[in-house]
Amino acid sequence: MKLAAIDIGSNAVRLQVSSITQFQEQTTLKKIEYLRFPLRLGHDVFTSQCVSPESERKLIKLLHAFKLLIIDLYQVDDYMVCATSAIREAKNKLAVKTHVKEKLGLEIKIIDGEEEAELIGKAIRHLLDEKSYLHIDVGGGSTELSLYVNQKKMASRSFKIGSVRMLTHHDLQLTWKEMKAWIKAQKKPIKENIIGIGTGGNIHKLFELAKRKIGKPFSLKKLKAIREYLASYTYEERVNILQLNVDRADVILPASQIYISAMEWGGIEQILVPHMGIKDGMLQVLYEKNLSPP
Repeated sequence: MKLAAIDIGSNAVRLQVSSITQFQEQTTLKKIEYLRFPLRLGHDVFTSQCVSPESERKLIKLLHAFKLLIIDLYQVDDYMVCATSAIREAKNKLAVKTHVKEKLGLEIKIIDGEEEAELIGKAIRHLLDEKSYLHIDVGGGSTELSLYVNQKKMASRSFKIGSVRMLTHHDLQLTWKEMKAWIKAQKKPIKENIIGIGTGGNIHKLFELAKRKIGKPFSLKKLKAIREYLASYTYEERVNILQLNVDRADVILPASQIYISAMEWGGIEQILVPHMGIKDGMLQVLYEKNLSPP
């Protein structure tokens, strides 16, 4: 069985195709295709509150290409298309959704912050044990925080702070204060050390730059050092000397500040960085749906 997930984010649109494999009674989702296109819908929405006509045209072309790939070529058995903060905040979101449906026959599911956190939680739940974890997922338009204790979700909240939003808005002090208060309130009754789990493209790149081995934790001290290292270069130097993608070189600094702040407020010294995100949660939903009897 083949499944596909399309994640329409604020910074980029991602496609992942996975196949279900079985070996010695163990079932896994194996990635067979992954594509990412930096459409940056959040730049439109966070400045003008609408998806521009040009961005909509590009989105439809991109989704058309993805549709040809997953249906005509990979011939997937099921797929899901989800849109997060940029689309859900756009005043013309219903028009964009309708145009995509009319032109391509694709149904976009516009999810709220709670649904987004739930999908990402499905992707990382295999990492949880009896310890306490704060899952920090930083996107282009929002940050989803979820607290887990002994494998149970104790609290979850979405905040309108994201890497692309921080480039276009500088009046986020109130939201920063709300996020700080929320983290400290959740931490208060927990006596043991909380471990971080970080997801999102920027934390993956920061982890890569730190040259950490997969599966090893990333310390707050090292994260701060990597941020200072990146901040010592200009945007042009980050692109041309450090070889960061042009759509990563500007957002990686604000994103790193969100992770650092959340860790500091939660008293978190170590963060795990699995290479997962909302698309993996979407695939898990599809997998469970297709295993269930009709």
